[in-house]
Amino acid sequence: MKASEIRDKTDDELVDLEKSLRDQLIRIEVAKATQRTTNTTQSRDIKRDIARIKTIAQERHLGLADGAPAVAEGAKEG
Repeated sequence: MKASEIRDKTDDELVDLEKSLRDQLIRIEVAKATQRTTNTTQSRDIKRDIARIKTIAQERHLGLADGAPAVAEGAKEG
């Protein structure tokens, strides 16, 4: 999932999406542990999607919704 797709979602949709991805991840990890899966890259992709969701949620929380880097308070310019 692309970051732009995630940014288009509301906060509630992000929470639901994260829960859904975590459930998928658990199922995949169990299948991997019981050797019932052949696609081992799925868990990596889901973990990355969860990380993207958390990053975007944190950006929104900090007021960085546009994705621009923040300048620390008290930092000197120039």
